[in-house]
Amino acid sequence: MNPLKRPVQALAAAIALSCSLPLAASPADSHSECRESRLKGLFVFSASGFNIVDGIARPKAIVETIDFNGDGTLTTPGLSLSNNGFIVRLAQGNPGTYTLAADCRGSVAFADGITFDFTADLAGGVLWMIQTNPNTVFQGSAKRLSR
Repeated sequence: MNPLKRPVQALAAAIALSCSLPLAASPADSHSECRESRLKGLFVFSASGFNIVDGIARPKAIVETIDFNGDGTLTTPGLSLSNNGFIVRLAQGNPGTYTLAADCRGSVAFADGITFDFTADLAGGVLWMIQTNPNTVFQGSAKRLSR
């Protein structure tokens, strides 16, 4: 047999074997990384949607910083909100709490009663959030700025 063919055949066999094996989950894919202590750092949350008032959809949008403390608590260092065209700017917003389960799904409850469900990609530093209060259609994402 030609000596140059042997390494090529061995490589082809290794590739074929690796393609037939199930893929192992990498640490970034592992849901075991999701827990409250891993959700830590400053995130910027941007969202848009509507509040339903007397059957009328009224637009709202927000850009807010959220500081997750890694212990189930959070603070909001600042926000800008447009609620049906009325603009609110706060240097210090609403404190709150959060939960994060092993399956990377969680919830946020702010002190003023506003609540969200979210799914986290902690490896990428992103949360996809949807408000869960009645008469709202409001969703967006939060992206990590720093740890």
